[in-house]
Amino acid sequence: MSVFSRLSDIINSNISALLDKAENPEKMIRMVIQEMEETLVEVRSGTAKVIAEKKTLSRRAEQLKKQAADWESKAELALSKGREDLAKAALLEKSNIVSSVEITEKDLLKLDETLDKLSVEIEQLQAKLNDARARQKTIVMRTKATANRATVNRHLTSYTIDNAMDKFEYYEKKIDQMEGQIDSASIEARGLQNEFDELEKEESIDAELAELKNRLNKKDKKAEQTDDQ
Repeated sequence: MSVFSRLSDIINSNISALLDKAENPEKMIRMVIQEMEETLVEVRSGTAKVIAEKKTLSRRAEQLKKQAADWESKAELALSKGREDLAKAALLEKSNIVSSVEITEKDLLKLDETLDKLSVEIEQLQAKLNDARARQKTIVMRTKATANRATVNRHLTSYTIDNAMDKFEYYEKKIDQMEGQIDSASIEARGLQNEFDELEKEESIDAELAELKNRLNKKDKKAEQTDDQ
């Protein structure tokens, strides 16, 4: 299969359909990208050869045109010298060369058409390649994500995880009980301390009351002594 036939097949191919049929989409997209890259390199190399051939034909056409003009000049010279036979021979040479020029120019037109077609197809192949590369990244990410989900799901449904979770719940209940006991003891301790605080407060008030009574008694006694005098 020629590189240009392969190029046409790739451009007309449906990447999505290929991936849908593939057992391993990641491997398939990798193969597709490799094929596209290799074809793109070969097509560009072929295009460079066509361009080089076009330059060669262009130079040949210019040379032939110069030769035709030269034979026309010779025909004019022959006629000016009265040599009609030589003029006819020169014009015959010119005619043959003009025919070659026409053939060369037709070949150049064909090469231009080929180059235009190749330019469009290269752009199409590059677009397909870009699309394939983007899909490759998506497929790789989805493959990894699916593998991770499968691993997580396997762990979540395993007996070991379930058993560990049961133990966690058991220990959480034990911790709740211990915290409850500590809170209860703390409440009892605060209640007892409150009672002592009340006793100390009552004692302080009693002492202050006694002191107040003592001051009032002294004041009354002084008032009585003043009255007696």
